Amino acid sequence: MRFPSFLVASLAACLLGGALSAQLGHKRAMTLEAAKQIAAASEAEARKNNWNVVITVVDDGGNVVYLQRMDETQIGSVDVAIGKAASAIKFKRPTKAFEDALKGGRQAILGLPGALPVEGGLPLMHEGKIIGAIGVSGVQSFEDAQIAKAGADACLKMK
Repeated sequence: MRFPSFLVASLAACLLGGALSAQLGHKRAMTLEAAKQIAAASEAEARKNNWNVVITVVDDGGNVVYLQRMDETQIGSVDVAIGKAASAIKFKRPTKAFEDALKGGRQAILGLPGALPVEGGLPLMHEGKIIGAIGVSGVQSFEDAQIAKAGADACLKMK
């Protein structure tokens, strides 16, 4: 007897269902509330030093979850902060790695799509996994990185 193909496919899906679901993992996701807390920690560091910056937090897909532009920060820093965060998440490393490579003569960095070779972008870690990234722009790049680190440190302490 021959069974209809849709019935065979349905039976196979049912039989494999348990095995397939066992392959699915659980992951933490960046929430708006978490992004706001991360940005608040970065903002506190910026204010402590009287620096006006743009702070951007993205999720693990590079999508902007939260962005804030402090008063008197140049408009150009909006795109730069987004770019730093996007670069950090796409390549799972601080943007300083690209800056250092470029300073070391590795010009090929300029050809990597989405790689922004300017310090101030950091991946955001939680429970050993990257859940997003932060990008800061508005002051000197090493100062941007100092502000971003305050946010990244806050992310590490979240529950």
